[in-house]
Amino acid sequence: MRKRTLAREYTLKILYQAEMTRREIALAARQFWDEQEDAVDPHVREFADRLTAGVEAGIRDIDDKISRYAANWQLKRMAVIDRNILRLGVYELLHTSDIPPKVTINEAVELAKKYGDLESGKFVNGILDKIHKTETLSKTVSHDEAG
Repeated sequence: MRKRTLAREYTLKILYQAEMTRREIALAARQFWDEQEDAVDPHVREFADRLTAGVEAGIRDIDDKISRYAANWQLKRMAVIDRNILRLGVYELLHTSDIPPKVTINEAVELAKKYGDLESGKFVNGILDKIHKTETLSKTVSHDEAG
């Protein structure tokens, strides 16, 4: 498994654990890393920590964004796995310039297929694609026109 793919899986597990135990994300992350029996590649952990911290720092804005684009879905009624995959995907789309949006969306869909239910992949893809087309592409166009 590729390093960043593995880091995303770890991040999802941390976000899921934080939500299910109602702990702060940073505390859930510390506990998660303490419980790892095998040594984790430092690059994997570094990327997972970056993603985890980013989601935690922007969770209110991220959740607002998801709520705006998830037509007819309340955030609290989404499956916990889907909601946390979306949080991770939205953070990557809007706050990481070193990851192509297509990669972010594909990785999120793969996580949804692996950990979610039968429709999770389509659900995650639809919302992240809308956010990408509206938020990231419009920023690129605005930036290009301003330059």
